[in-house]
Amino acid sequence: MSCFDREKGMALLVVLAIIVITSGLAVTVLYFITKQTEVSGLQKRYQTAKEASLGAVEVFTKEVIPGTISGTTSLSAKVGTFNSISTASATVVAPSACAFSSDKLKKSTANWGSDCSSAPVSTASADLKFTLKSASGQPFDAYVKIVDTVIGNTSAGGVSLEGGGSGDAGSGIISVQHFPYMYTIEVLGQRQQNPSERAYFEVLYAY
Repeated sequence: MSCFDREKGMALLVVLAIIVITSGLAVTVLYFITKQTEVSGLQKRYQTAKEASLGAVEVFTKEVIPGTISGTTSLSAKVGTFNSISTASATVVAPSACAFSSDKLKKSTANWGSDCSSAPVSTASADLKFTLKSASGQPFDAYVKIVDTVIGNTSAGGVSLEGGGSGDAGSGIISVQHFPYMYTIEVLGQRQQNPSERAYFEVLYAY
């Protein structure tokens, strides 16, 4: 074999090595691009489920609990009002004997009635279910549930426990120390037709 033939053989090996290395780099780059796309998609779907869940919690804490704990309106009436003014809809999931009853709202968890459950929130055991429309695709369902209550002395009628009238100017006035009701609330948000698009939160709410 001549020296020229050996050089041609070495050149072929070098070219093949370069092709293999280049192909490996190209496959690696494509793999990471594909994974990045998947992660971005997952993050986007999670963010949507997160916003739906937090929106349900906001309605739950700012509209439903204050209206029902004071006794000025029933849970069904509050849900009906919400449904009439909102593009979303709310449905009572828990047994009517327990959902936002005086047990869950005004008693510690250990003193709840037998109809009340402190088990983690699920699609079947939530107190309320909110159906929230999505800008694209199927709507989201958000399941909200009170799983723990620590009693306080918050006025259920909305009356401040601290003095604020003209009598405060007198001596010897002692204001009642405020201990709020503490509720541990769990929320599960998921897309109707694809439950894998979901978000789960636990919120501590003081009323």
